[in-house]
Amino acid sequence: MSTLRLTALAAAAVTVLAASRVAAAATLPTRGCLSSVPYVSGQGGYDTYRIPATITTRGDAVLAFAEGRRNGAGDTGNIDVVLRRSIDGGCTWGPQKVVTAGKGNTRGNPAPVVDPRTGRVVLVTSYNAGTVTEAQIMRGEVTPEQSRRVFVQTSRDDGRTFTAPRDITADVKLPAWRWYATGPGHAVALTRGPHAGRLVVPSNHSSAPPQDSTDTGREPGYYGAHAIYSDDGGTTWTIGFVDDSYDGIDNANESVAAELPDDRLYFSARDERGTSPGNRLDAYSSDGAETLDRPYTVQPTLTDVPVVQGSVLQLPSGGPLLFSGPSVPTTRQSMSVWSSGDAGTTFTKSTTLSSRPAAYSDLVRLNSTHVGLLYETGTTGPYERIEFRRLPQSAL
Repeated sequence: MSTLRLTALAAAAVTVLAASRVAAAATLPTRGCLSSVPYVSGQGGYDTYRIPATITTRGDAVLAFAEGRRNGAGDTGNIDVVLRRSIDGGCTWGPQKVVTAGKGNTRGNPAPVVDPRTGRVVLVTSYNAGTVTEAQIMRGEVTPEQSRRVFVQTSRDDGRTFTAPRDITADVKLPAWRWYATGPGHAVALTRGPHAGRLVVPSNHSSAPPQDSTDTGREPGYYGAHAIYSDDGGTTWTIGFVDDSYDGIDNANESVAAELPDDRLYFSARDERGTSPGNRLDAYSSDGAETLDRPYTVQPTLTDVPVVQGSVLQLPSGGPLLFSGPSVPTTRQSMSVWSSGDAGTTFTKSTTLSSRPAAYSDLVRLNSTHVGLLYETGTTGPYERIEFRRLPQSAL
């Protein structure tokens, strides 16, 4: 055999071997990985990463959003909305990008969703001046420019790039409201019924206190939940239901939502300084978030959850409704997932990821066999890193 032919055969063998190694590299992480860590506090130019939100795009990319807090762990200051993107089901992550730059101000509470009609990623976020606090905003001590505002961005390329933030505050915030927050956590796209295609962003707000109240800025009674929605892929927005009891008994805050198999929406909220026993509230809507079927009331079977944000996700094909959150009622620790087979009436704990400190979380469906959970955790405190855990649906 000629030297030339031997060289060609050797080159072909190397090419086949290289191709097989590339294929193996592309498949093995997805098959074998259990968890990954897209964000580590103190790295990438940020003191702390908080407030995770995640979706799977039409092109099967997993997007992991977070707040990048530059100068400290506090909720206000110089804060960006950042993003990392995974194309292998959350096993490895691409470079970190700034989606919305604070430039000295506070950008946060990411609420992403995929428009089912176009496949575009729609991202709604909140804003306030970096020099003011939530308590100051609730006491009405700030100007409209300094106060909470709402912005929307879109991506047409599977989350690789986003448009500049567009202010929609005038359409979604009532004049009497002071505090305002979108989500945090993924928003919902309705897929069935008369409102199919509607994008729903669970949100919360605060009202001004009664004139005869001694207002400390964080008294019970002034938080309430609401929803905003868009029927044209995020171009225009409308306020839906408004929970405006402000009675100090059930204070809905930091709401999330899921579309149930019967086309209703299930809303789950943190009870912020309410006097009812329990820390989780829930409600339902049968008209695409325009009104509530009943007011927010205590969810009686999530008694292990402390006062904290949580996430919900409805699995398809008759699967359960999932809820995620810490599972020690007095502290943010032991991230767990609960399952409901009766549309949120009752929940049963399915799995506990670890006993470590843990706080905010967001659930996402990855494929027909796995879901993902993006959550805050750490060794000595819950805000040391944001981890992504892959969970088999069969275990939930």
